[in-house]
Amino acid sequence: MNKKIHISNKLLLNPSHKVLDIGCGWGGLATHIHKTSGAKVTGVTLSEEQIKVANQKVIDENIATHVDFKLIDYRHLDDTFNRIVSVGMFEHVGRKNYQTYFDKIYDSLTDDGVAVVHTIGRADGPGSTDPWTVKYIFPGGYAPALSEISKAIEKSGLYITDIEVLRLHYARTLKEWRKRVNNNREKIVNSYDEEFYRMWEFYLSSAECAFRNLGHVVFQFQLAKKQDNVPLDRRYLHNK
Repeated sequence: MNKKIHISNKLLLNPSHKVLDIGCGWGGLATHIHKTSGAKVTGVTLSEEQIKVANQKVIDENIATHVDFKLIDYRHLDDTFNRIVSVGMFEHVGRKNYQTYFDKIYDSLTDDGVAVVHTIGRADGPGSTDPWTVKYIFPGGYAPALSEISKAIEKSGLYITDIEVLRLHYARTLKEWRKRVNNNREKIVNSYDEEFYRMWEFYLSSAECAFRNLGHVVFQFQLAKKQDNVPLDRRYLHNK
């Protein structure tokens, strides 16, 4: 919830806004944005499972006229939005598509537009994803370095109006996830098998280690079409 609030504050939302959520997941952020700001939200994903859950969520909560989800590649959208948000999706874009990604954000924003991109990244420069993670956890996934991201943003024409680097926050998150996996070991093994359980325990442990000791961080980029689209300081993030 703190994460949703923080990201929403960075978007500077109001009820008249149209918001795009690229890689909307199960719909949690999109529904939060509407409920707290009144903005209309469109979420896009390539996951049929996520679309089913997200659409049922807004029907159950009686907000389907204000929040909608589409099974579509973000590159195929032809609408414009006042705000764009993307959380945990950029890691799956692929380095060869970085420029396309930020060019699409630029083209999809109105002139008063603001975007927030949240991604796992590397504090120690470009690298590569280890073969085990590629095979079992994130096929095609890659955590980018700041130098790789900023180059594409600069070429797109977007202003970088804020960058926040969340360092040990995610290590703590992974530790809590691992506790929950351990506490539900029997359920997981019964639902899947022992190998599946050990795979996730290993992944969560190694990922926590990467964030504590191996240069992994989380970047939050606030981007704007024009440099005066956001306040000059960060007080608006906390005066809520």
